[in-house]
Amino acid sequence: MNSLLKWCVGLLVLLSLLLNLALIVVYSRTKSQCAARSRHALRGKHDAKSRVFADLSRDEYAQVQEYMLLQKDLCISTRQSTRPDENFLFLIELRVPRKAEVLTYLDAQGPAPRREATVVVYYGTEGYVKEYEVGPLPNPSYHRDVTRERYGVDLPLSARSVTIGEYILLFQFIEDRVFSPLSTLLWESFGVDHEHQLKPFEQMPRGLRADDRHTWMSFCRELSGLYIQPVGFEVLVNHRSTNASRWRVERVFYNGQYFDSVDALQDAYSAGTVKKIVKTPWEDYGSLKPRTRPLQLGPQLVNPEGARYSVSHNHILYMDWSFAFGLSAATGMRVFDVRFRDERILYELSVQEAMSVYGSMTPGLGMTKFLDSGFGIGRFAHELVRGVDCPYDATYVDTYRYIDAAGPVRTPNSICIFELYLGQPLRRHFADFFHNSYGGMANSALVFRTITAIENYDYMWDFVFYQTGAVEAKVHATGYISASFLVQGSLRHGHQVAPNVLGNIHTHFIHLKADLDVAGVKNMFQTKDMEYKNISLPWAPQHYAMTPHLVEKTLTTEKEAALRHGAKTPRYLHVSSNQTNRWGHARSYRLQVYSFAGEHLPESQPEERAMSWARYKVAVTKHKDSERSSSSVYSQNNMWNAPVDFSSFLQDNDNIHNQDLVAWVTAGFLHIPHAEDIPNTVTVGNGGGVLLRPHNYFDEDPSIDSPTACTWSPARRAAVRVTVWPACPGTPTPFSTHCFSCSVLLSLS
Repeated sequence: MNSLLKWCVGLLVLLSLLLNLALIVVYSRTKSQCAARSRHALRGKHDAKSRVFADLSRDEYAQVQEYMLLQKDLCISTRQSTRPDENFLFLIELRVPRKAEVLTYLDAQGPAPRREATVVVYYGTEGYVKEYEVGPLPNPSYHRDVTRERYGVDLPLSARSVTIGEYILLFQFIEDRVFSPLSTLLWESFGVDHEHQLKPFEQMPRGLRADDRHTWMSFCRELSGLYIQPVGFEVLVNHRSTNASRWRVERVFYNGQYFDSVDALQDAYSAGTVKKIVKTPWEDYGSLKPRTRPLQLGPQLVNPEGARYSVSHNHILYMDWSFAFGLSAATGMRVFDVRFRDERILYELSVQEAMSVYGSMTPGLGMTKFLDSGFGIGRFAHELVRGVDCPYDATYVDTYRYIDAAGPVRTPNSICIFELYLGQPLRRHFADFFHNSYGGMANSALVFRTITAIENYDYMWDFVFYQTGAVEAKVHATGYISASFLVQGSLRHGHQVAPNVLGNIHTHFIHLKADLDVAGVKNMFQTKDMEYKNISLPWAPQHYAMTPHLVEKTLTTEKEAALRHGAKTPRYLHVSSNQTNRWGHARSYRLQVYSFAGEHLPESQPEERAMSWARYKVAVTKHKDSERSSSSVYSQNNMWNAPVDFSSFLQDNDNIHNQDLVAWVTAGFLHIPHAEDIPNTVTVGNGGGVLLRPHNYFDEDPSIDSPTACTWSPARRAAVRVTVWPACPGTPTPFSTHCFSCSVLLSLS
């Protein structure tokens, strides 16, 4: 009996396996057929000329590195452990050609611009930083020092970023000069042992004046989200010298008290004259591990008939859109030659900078002002997680970069592209007056995304392309807040969010560059708003009424067009063309900024020059190749003599009427951390950006030509054809209304 039962069970298992195998085969065939059928016909063609904007390839990085190493007179090292007193090849990046050369190549059949790289070398032996132009690529044969040409000054070595080689020495210094002498204090105050360690979190800028390199190191428990695990112990390290043996601890902060040295703290602690921190159990309240069991699969983004966009090398086609893209290691996401219906709208749309200013009673966060390009914004664009960071079926792109590394580094899946159905109509109307009819269109748009995780914060950067001809550039912040230990007076700077932990008030500012070419490169900057006027009614002249009137103005100089935060700003800001649409109005694009930014750092502060772009909600300048970026990788550690001061762009007060214009946009939000920022700050409500919208650019809404629109009316009711679609995953089923019955092909991708 047992033997027969075993045979029956075995047979059932075999049949089950065969059945599952058959279902998998059938499903796979169905899925492939569904994905392959009726692909959306692309409206344009990929343009090989877009590669003029392409980031350097792995081979190009390697060629530039090899060329620089062959220049024996430069004595350059590429080891990641290179010491500060040695010469180090820190950065290699594409040098985008001059705009005039690119436009001649793209539009006038001119020659291809020479392909070149920017190379940054830290000369620890000499005490300065140099930038070089290296080319041509491939197979470079020359290099040229362009430091003074680009910045007008020499760059001191103190302006350099902290490299991995310097961090190795810093961490060893902390171990030898701080942790070892204070081992008893660390155990009794914080429970530090071989299983429980403290990790440093550095604050910036590194000092109080030019040429300083004095860094406050705040110590946190090595738990999930260490940034919200401060213990109330900080040290100020002077590492200005390139010789690590000369580094020293200049100040120590412990439980709200200051000491001149590690020995001074140790002596006071041993004598019992210091207010001691009482050791408490370690609590991992920053953990992001799920606390509940998943119940079911959530909503998924599907493309029933395959993607309606195409990616080839660094070029993207989507409906009426086409553009080239890249990812700068220094500044992050950027797109070029953005066209709608083959007409250029933007020459460049790019991230320039991300900045935060903190308030705190503790010394580290009390002076902190982060400029993220000093770390490298694009450098920290890590691999994106399918189904969370981006839809599972998105297109993922690998990127290469060379920054603080021994060679080019590949980051897989660090950019994603997908079409997003926004769950709402782009436009619609249901008529029920005189007769019934309906017209509508699902709102779907193409999203170009990367996410950068710099220290504690994660920024999600999106460029969104709508079927109306609008482009949106926006950012959402998530990740961990930077927190400080709760001491007397702390609540003036935020809220308590965990045991002895203050969530510190801080600002978030982002800066974007929009080089708009609206119907050509000869543009103007105009504003529009409204005012009420008391007018006599034409049909009853004795009666008056207050009615809205249009107020228009053309701003003709850069200083006029620098619109400060806090000042009354017209609601409509336009980059306009001399050309008119069918109705006689100037073809233009509107800049619609949405921002909840806090107050900008007062201009009286010496560090403000490094972030002077944040003075302005919008500033419009004449395009110049010498004004490519509003910030610099050297500004973080040289705020007091920043090599790029955006306010200087406005000093010559150029005429901007009928000129090639660039709009610089600032957005962001004020963050007053609260309990719900533990464990993580959420993206909801934490962001800002700008929407570039056509305004009289077209004769009508261009989305009227979209293939995803649908209409119903009684007159056409008999002509409606019911379509039965194959059974594909994610395929909608036919539906009916009280008035009509039909199957409508909506855009669900």
